Amino acid sequence: MSTRETYESLNLEPKPIRPHILAAATVVFGEDYYSGRRETINLSGFVQLNKWPMPGFEHKVDENGYAQFGTELISAPEVGIKGFSYELDDRIQVLSNPFLPNSGHVRQIVPGKNFPAEFYIRRFGILESSTLRLAHRNVIDIYGVVDSVPPFKKPLTGPYLGKPRGDGPFDVMAAPNVVKGTTLPEAWYPANDENQPVGITPNLFFAPSAGPCMSMLVDPSMIMQTSLEGQIEVEINGKTVRVDLAGDYHKAAGAELLLFGPDKHDEGPGVLAQLARVAVVGHSPELGGRVMLRASWPRVSGGTLGEGNEDSLSRLKFPGDLHIDAEFELVTPHETLYAANSVHVNGKMRGMEATGTELKLDGSDTALVTVDEQPKARLTGVNLVMRDALVGEHAAVNA
Repeated sequence: MSTRETYESLNLEPKPIRPHILAAATVVFGEDYYSGRRETINLSGFVQLNKWPMPGFEHKVDENGYAQFGTELISAPEVGIKGFSYELDDRIQVLSNPFLPNSGHVRQIVPGKNFPAEFYIRRFGILESSTLRLAHRNVIDIYGVVDSVPPFKKPLTGPYLGKPRGDGPFDVMAAPNVVKGTTLPEAWYPANDENQPVGITPNLFFAPSAGPCMSMLVDPSMIMQTSLEGQIEVEINGKTVRVDLAGDYHKAAGAELLLFGPDKHDEGPGVLAQLARVAVVGHSPELGGRVMLRASWPRVSGGTLGEGNEDSLSRLKFPGDLHIDAEFELVTPHETLYAANSVHVNGKMRGMEATGTELKLDGSDTALVTVDEQPKARLTGVNLVMRDALVGEHAAVNA
């Protein structure tokens, strides 16, 4: 007879998990859920998950043989996720409501077998921008299937089992180690000083697709949040249009670059790189007005930094070659256009501070298509330069 597992065999330390988190939410703006403009916003940040065997959390095996242990997503000034909204033209950040319990568990799916396991959190959030502070009334149940604790996602892998296109609505099939909100849509209302929703008129909604409160934990060696400025070239009706773009990392715009040393992945030697977030804004009359270049949430923009033979991040030699197969999307006032294929961008990184690195399109251009695959333009050039940057092992939301 095989030994029945419990989570005590994991020998977890009695301290919090404090990893980086990549997330997305599909937001509908305004008071009318059915006619509001949808936007899928890429978010990232720093999360603290308290858990058993910390004091106050229990481990138990129920009468049917299922083991589980308690968890809690805490609230603190530096903890949360942030991103840039095209619709608001502003930074948004999502935090845990400190007045309500964001509690949950990890529970066996098969009794006596630790993994795969159910990961569950009862989420009460606060959403802030420079002009808004919103709360929701009902709990948002966050659910997923994980195969380890911490449930780190394999570097450079996407959040779905597949690569859907668009901001929805469509069915969401999350990959393992990715969790999502399951009790959506949910309305968000203006909040008072105690984070209680006020009134009956919402400001926005979280929608059940395409990014329904999705999140995944990643374990990078280094995180670079950097302002960006530069240009893209777009061919429209046979005419090449140049669009100046810029984004400030202080407003959760610009770019976030993640570096994974060989101790963080299973691809052998070398440093992997991921362009986790991009948000740079400009103006183009030919495209209808204000536009934003962003990185795709479903399709990972991955690549490498260095020569490929480094046995640790510290072995990187500078200047080092940065190569990214970028999955871009172009948001316009009328619709979002999606790059039909990735484009290869590269540059020389002078050092870990990232400032001055220039990313240029190198190779084939790509069609920009609608959600139903109708070509509308071509992305023929990219030239983006990293400016001031914040580099470190953590990305606190208040940075």
